[in-house]
Amino acid sequence: MELCKTAATLPLNSLFYINITKLILKKVTIIGVPEHFNFPWHLAIEEGAFEARGIQLEWTDIPEGTGKMAQMLKDQETDLAIILTEGITKSITEGNPSKIVQEYIASPLLWGIHVGAKGDIHQMDDLKGKKAAISRYGSGSHLMAYVNAKNQGWDTEDLNFEVINNLDGAVEALSDGTADYFMWERFTTKPIVDKGIFRRITDCPTPWPCFVIAATDKFIAENSALLNHILEVINSYTLEFKQIPSIDRTIANNYGQQLEDLQQWLSLTRWSQMNLAPNTLKQVQETLIDLNLISQRLPYEDLVFTKK
Repeated sequence: MELCKTAATLPLNSLFYINITKLILKKVTIIGVPEHFNFPWHLAIEEGAFEARGIQLEWTDIPEGTGKMAQMLKDQETDLAIILTEGITKSITEGNPSKIVQEYIASPLLWGIHVGAKGDIHQMDDLKGKKAAISRYGSGSHLMAYVNAKNQGWDTEDLNFEVINNLDGAVEALSDGTADYFMWERFTTKPIVDKGIFRRITDCPTPWPCFVIAATDKFIAENSALLNHILEVINSYTLEFKQIPSIDRTIANNYGQQLEDLQQWLSLTRWSQMNLAPNTLKQVQETLIDLNLISQRLPYEDLVFTKK
């Protein structure tokens, strides 16, 4: 009682009051790659949009990518994740107790296919039978190597992999010859290409919307109303994100991108506020089955939570 009485007599801008207020916020953990796609989340957190709904949203960058994030969802180490569509689909099919709760990026991801700039590989045909660097098994860099192999008419049984964990590991592997090529988001790796470390052979776009928001089944069951609040906030930010004055310069500065590259990325990227379409999910699953990456196709409701 004495603590409450003291807090009530303090000015609203006092540090003590702020600390007491934070105690009543609902803590929610969320993870994502440290890339420009996720800037709307950081902006909303910085501006207090989630706190205004009584939510303490704690963001953690996961540079290892989708394979690591899927494992963290499975191990209950996070409540939410911004994760690649194909990666979380595969993981849920394999028993990850999570659901896709919304499409996040409606446009495809442009996977740049990179080699060491000082090497003698200059075209796609030179990569047949070569070793691909991947962040981990089940990651986007792993799954998209299969998609690219199928596009090229290669035998996917001939694919070879070197686990490199993150982008820094890829730089090391391609520089010392431990791996021959590396697939990663084109604009994230562009500064490395500009420095003359990587050479980009071409792009391999995903055949579907690239990022979704996923949540653990436990979080959904216990916090469905809270989840709807989170989605309402982020959707309000992404809906008009491109219209924010000088947003291109802001993102370019935050992520070390050239302004013209960032402007091109913005022109190609579409955020979504919708559920993942059943036909899209069917396409993802059929592709994974065709590549022998999953053994069965699950019903839509086993993979997607529909907002109430």
